[in-house]
Amino acid sequence: MRLELFTSAFCDPCHRAREVVAEAQRLVPALQVDERDVAAHQSRAAELGIASTPTTIIYGTDGAELLRAEGVPTLPRLLTALAQALP
Repeated sequence: MRLELFTSAFCDPCHRAREVVAEAQRLVPALQVDERDVAAHQSRAAELGIASTPTTIIYGTDGAELLRAEGVPTLPRLLTALAQALP
């Protein structure tokens, strides 16, 4: 399972999103988290149509996008999407 978290340097909600994602990763150790600053990863952000930060995307084992959440995601929402990603 993989999660991409798109953030920006001066984004207060991004800090809160990092905390929620860190807790999800603590509860689901198999979760791979890739945080990407939109300024440093402009082409990836454009490819995925990232319009705001924070944006969280969860991918299933087959690489399909299972969840896209703009803003600060809730822990229950992340955990539900992660449970759906399990084979």
